[in-house]
Amino acid sequence: MTTATDYEAIAVAAGRDLEEASAQDVLRWAADTFGKRFCVTSSMEDAVVAHLASTALPGVDVVFLDTGYHFPETIGTRDAVAATMPVNVITLTPKLTVAEQDAQYGPHLHDRDPDLCCSLRKVEPLNRGLGGYDAWATGLRRDESPSRAHTPVVAWDPKRRKVKIAPIARWTQDDVDAYVQANGVLLNPLLWEGYTSIGCSPLSCTAKPGEGEQGRAGRWAGSGKTECGIHL
Repeated sequence: MTTATDYEAIAVAAGRDLEEASAQDVLRWAADTFGKRFCVTSSMEDAVVAHLASTALPGVDVVFLDTGYHFPETIGTRDAVAATMPVNVITLTPKLTVAEQDAQYGPHLHDRDPDLCCSLRKVEPLNRGLGGYDAWATGLRRDESPSRAHTPVVAWDPKRRKVKIAPIARWTQDDVDAYVQANGVLLNPLLWEGYTSIGCSPLSCTAKPGEGEQGRAGRWAGSGKTECGIHL
């Protein structure tokens, strides 16, 4: 039986050995190593990592967090991915509905305490939803923001005690655009409207970045917050 200690050692070795590997090779390694105990997470900003993973492991689980605050376009992208790609989309939801959270914590928690809101609506559901997996993949890229500049391709996730994989960590936005064009990958329609990073719909969570700003500059703009907590 493979233990968490074993998987930690596997993650450390793979992080070293796969640093220069292609995204496809990283995902083939994940599929071969973990099989159905491997999943992809997606915010449905695009379906790039889901598409890549589906070529390595057709029918792969694609985990989506429905926070209750998403743009309609994001929900539409999720539904389109589920309908057109060889993947199994799994939607996770928070323990509290938005109405129940408002009753317990007061309305507009995302404006008053965004860290708590993200913890309730993103971090806790994901931690719960990943319980059945040994490894999970994300779409993190090093060029997205300073906080992501050192994202490893494969690492041990000590908080969840799982292997965490970022197969496109070394990609640039140009690489993403080229893959989308070459493979006809689904994109969230909001990307065509000037959004460059798409989270929850309240303006305090997601806005269009200003001229010359980095892609994630519109997330929690002006608050000093840069991550929802999933990747911290």
